[in-house]
Amino acid sequence: MGTRRIIISIPDEDKLWLEGYSKTQKISVAEAIRQGIDQLKKSKRQQTYQKLVENTRGIWKKGDGLAYQEKLRAEWE
Repeated sequence: MGTRRIIISIPDEDKLWLEGYSKTQKISVAEAIRQGIDQLKKSKRQQTYQKLVENTRGIWKKGDGLAYQEKLRAEWE
């Protein structure tokens, strides 16, 4: 996977905070941004999963789902 450079504009206050954070963590500003993006992606992925679970909860209306699954799998033998 390749990498690309981008130019972003952020408020001076955020840039100062980011530089301070990077120094305390002994990482580059670019690495701090990469880590932040990674955390955001993980958070969104989890939120999407939770929303999917909530939207599909109770959708099965044909009785006991486990019994149905076991019946189907028994046909494979």
